[in-house]
Amino acid sequence: MITLLRVDHRLLHGQVAFSWTQYIGADCILIANDAVMEDELRKTTIKLAKPPAVKLVMKNIADAIAAIKSGVTDKYKLFIVVESVEDAWRLASAIPEIKSINLGGIKAKEGSQNISKAINVLPEEIALLNELVKAGTEVEIRQVPNDRKLLFTECVE
Repeated sequence: MITLLRVDHRLLHGQVAFSWTQYIGADCILIANDAVMEDELRKTTIKLAKPPAVKLVMKNIADAIAAIKSGVTDKYKLFIVVESVEDAWRLASAIPEIKSINLGGIKAKEGSQNISKAINVLPEEIALLNELVKAGTEVEIRQVPNDRKLLFTECVE
């Protein structure tokens, strides 16, 4: 069962690993990212941030989609973390069970628009998020679980 899909450019770090995992009751964290699979240093860093009683799996986006669709993840309360809006869009478009996306941290890039404290999105990312919202996916912004839930649609013109 997918408990949360979070977009965070830092992927797994203390805030995500502990506060969100506990809040949603996840017992497995899936890092879905193409670049991490080629980067041993990032993989090692991510492993260090894993909470003790939680399983950690790292896959590229295509393999993550295949694993979820195969049913192999069904026995877990799955917390999926991706690095970008595009990765979240790819997953949510392929997996109808994803009903909500949490935007937690997207760093500023040239041409991006700041829509919340730590959320900076490019015009093409806004288009992808709007497409998901139109399809019925909730897109919300919260750094930590205690923050007030802010809907993406309230933050963009």
